[in-house]
Amino acid sequence: MSLTMHLHPLASFCWKPLIALYENGTPFDVVIVDLGNEQSRAAFLRLSPAGKMPVLRDAARGQTVPESTIVIEYLAVHYPGPTALIPADADLARQVRTADRFYDFYVQEPMQKIVGDRLRPQGQTDPFGVEQARAQLRASYAIIETEMQSRIWAVGETFTMADCAAAPALFYANKVEPFGDRFPAVGRYHDRLLQRPSFARVIEEAQPYFKFFPYNDG
Repeated sequence: MSLTMHLHPLASFCWKPLIALYENGTPFDVVIVDLGNEQSRAAFLRLSPAGKMPVLRDAARGQTVPESTIVIEYLAVHYPGPTALIPADADLARQVRTADRFYDFYVQEPMQKIVGDRLRPQGQTDPFGVEQARAQLRASYAIIETEMQSRIWAVGETFTMADCAAAPALFYANKVEPFGDRFPAVGRYHDRLLQRPSFARVIEEAQPYFKFFPYNDG
């Protein structure tokens, strides 16, 4: 098989291209990377010296493609399918890319700050940084709440790369800073994402690994 995804099933940024692959039924193999295993880590670092997941390897074209957004862009060009995750219209494509960046920088990143802090050793946590991250999430929820009053998906009526970014971002963000009753439109959008077969499959495959997620503080 030409395409191989190097990833970890629990990693939120790895979910983005998985959703894209499942949306279009693109065949691929998976290599699960365990950075705690010396052999697995060494093999991955040979492929991607930066050590960041996910990474797509395309054997047929001799290409190694890092970064979740770039993987989806690459797939859209070289392995397109029935779901056009990057719209052909230039202005609409720009809106999709802008929304993709928003969910990565202003939902995923602060969520990961909170999760990462829970994994720090006792006495080395960053309560101030965590509160800043929570404030950023609440501010992002407010923006999404306004946008989703009149939208089905992140950019209008069609499922795109922006929704591939939003799905894992909101899934994990809701676990560390719940939407609650204050952001009902965000909650409804989150529910639609959960019902999308491509995302439901990603979550199902991650189930055995959820026990490693630090759900509770401390």
